[in-house]
Amino acid sequence: MGQERGSAMIWLTLLLCFQSSLAATFMVGDASGWGFGVSNWPNGKSFKAGDVLEFKYNRPNHDVAVVDKEGYESCYVADDAQVFETGDDLITLQQGHNYFVCGFPGHCNNGMKIAVTAT
Repeated sequence: MGQERGSAMIWLTLLLCFQSSLAATFMVGDASGWGFGVSNWPNGKSFKAGDVLEFKYNRPNHDVAVVDKEGYESCYVADDAQVFETGDDLITLQQGHNYFVCGFPGHCNNGMKIAVTAT
């Protein structure tokens, strides 16, 4: 029984490693990072659920808020929105539409937002 449990753990570990290796990591804004005018950055890229977006930015001046479509279009960050503030945030994409904006006043309206669809 101990050997069977050990074998099962090995297979589970291999499966998790294999699944992790299928996910890609994308740096939002490429070398420029998360900043103004980044809204077209997703164009031409293919994303899958489980892929990771890396948001690199100057921490005192920006953040990353996860919003819904309405929040994206209106540049509104709800009080209960998940907001990242480290300056190097890793966010895993969910299947479907994913929306991100900078919550600092005026930043989203100046193109600091992205919409990503993950298959």
